[in-house]
Amino acid sequence: MKIKKVTCHWLSAPVERPFTSSRGWLYSTRNTCLVEIETDDGVVGWGECYGPSAVAKAFIETQLAGQIIGRDPFDVEVIWEHLYNRIKDYGQTGMAIAAISGIDIALWDIIGKVTDKPVHKLIGGAFRNEVQAYATGLYFIDMDRVTEEAVEEAQKFVSEGFRAIKMKIGLGSLQKDIDRVAAVRDAIGPDVRLMVDANHCYSVPNAIRLGRKLQELDIDWFEEPISPEDIDGYVEVSRALDMAVAGGENDFTRFGFRDKIVRKAMDIVQPDVCAAGGLTECKKIAAMASAHGVECVPHAWGSAVGLAATIHFLASLPDQPPCLVPQPVLLEFEQEENPFRDFLAKEPIVQKSGVVAVPGGPGLGIEVDRDVIQKYRVA
Repeated sequence: MKIKKVTCHWLSAPVERPFTSSRGWLYSTRNTCLVEIETDDGVVGWGECYGPSAVAKAFIETQLAGQIIGRDPFDVEVIWEHLYNRIKDYGQTGMAIAAISGIDIALWDIIGKVTDKPVHKLIGGAFRNEVQAYATGLYFIDMDRVTEEAVEEAQKFVSEGFRAIKMKIGLGSLQKDIDRVAAVRDAIGPDVRLMVDANHCYSVPNAIRLGRKLQELDIDWFEEPISPEDIDGYVEVSRALDMAVAGGENDFTRFGFRDKIVRKAMDIVQPDVCAAGGLTECKKIAAMASAHGVECVPHAWGSAVGLAATIHFLASLPDQPPCLVPQPVLLEFEQEENPFRDFLAKEPIVQKSGVVAVPGGPGLGIEVDRDVIQKYRVA
């Protein structure tokens, strides 16, 4: 069996209600880059790249695809190392690694289909058959109603069965952030887990000041309080706060995570399987985190392909830490408008009472709807 063809599909869809976070980027469209790899005997695997779709598509088509044509898809780690070393001089992070991630996921999908096994069986087995999902949402939409909208949305998530929610913060005023989080906590009650995500908008002193106030509201974790480059700052914030500090969605490969994990700069690392190096590399990141007593809760943002890959990855992670009544691993299930999450798989991935089943079919366990690709493909 050999790799015959690599095709990238850039998909884009308008968003009816544009939204933003503390970064100030207005999401008026949803985009994704899907990677389709076909073997010489007709088996097709699907992967996804995180980040600007046009860049991922160009990177694969000009730098990577030609490197894997004719190779055996079962040599997935050999291929990963070859691609990484091929582009190491100019691509140790960012879109170069996101492009490799999409290829890596597609290769695992092929291997699963050929062996008639779900991906989680191939990367170590499943510690669980279902995962608890948390709803990511509560972005900023109507700036005149940021608190009211957050409360309404959080209550909606609870009514849909979610038992954990992550909300955006970073309104430019620490007091505004505190008041908004307090309103959400009051609305959902003490039994629903609540996390906050600052998208790295604070300085170290302000992150610590805000974090000490948020602790009083029983917040599970404070995500990306400061800029991802500042490892020393993360150490400071983590040591100053009693609640967990999370980060890492903007980090790439085991090399990029190494110092943050070894120095315990954060309590929770959040590699994205569509960005940090695919399933092959994220398993190594998770193993390194486990060896240093750091929790791994992956970031997820994209289509049904990336979501399925993330679920398989989560299924393969042991309890952290192992104990009689372990804390459930958490799946990030973002809830903003996204046709690629909802319609790309012919049988959509859904949550019921806050729980998502681990796919049991071959490979990623989803069937991609080509009509959806055709509808949203960018020429």
